Amino acid sequence: MAFHIALLEALLPTTVGALARRCLAKDASLHLVGPLPFAADDEALRAAGPGDWEALDWWIHPGWRAFRDAMRRDRCLYFSVDGERDPATAPFKANSVLVIGNEDGTLPEPIRAKYPDRIYKLPVPPRKKTVDIAASAELLLGLAADGVARGTAKRNEAAVEVKPTTLRYGRGRGRT
Repeated sequence: MAFHIALLEALLPTTVGALARRCLAKDASLHLVGPLPFAADDEALRAAGPGDWEALDWWIHPGWRAFRDAMRRDRCLYFSVDGERDPATAPFKANSVLVIGNEDGTLPEPIRAKYPDRIYKLPVPPRKKTVDIAASAELLLGLAADGVARGTAKRNEAAVEVKPTTLRYGRGRGRT
């Protein structure tokens, strides 16, 4: 499954580094949508990120328009801490692009106005008082994988007719 995480206008290289580690661990691509106040070779970014940056599939888009030109709109799902829809109900697909606002976990107003029906609540780890984008993205990637797996299971159930059998499993099996 090739999920993509897009972080909008990140401010802190340490946050991006932590997010990059999580994306690499979950085999997800990372898209940084600028403008960014730091360079791709920033020491703080490199130190906070994965040990093997070359193994990570990551992209830097200079702005929102460049990102939108690179991604099909129907692949994007948007997540915000103040979103109202349960993220588990999002229509995840194997190539979904999970768009997150910057470090505060909110989406810019133009995106909120244009895609209100595609905005879901950004999951936040329990007992966290502030938003941890990297941890939230990791939870989100888990939900996306579960959502795709559930969708696949439903399609498989619909395609295969299950015939009842008389076999019994568990306690009492083989007894008369």
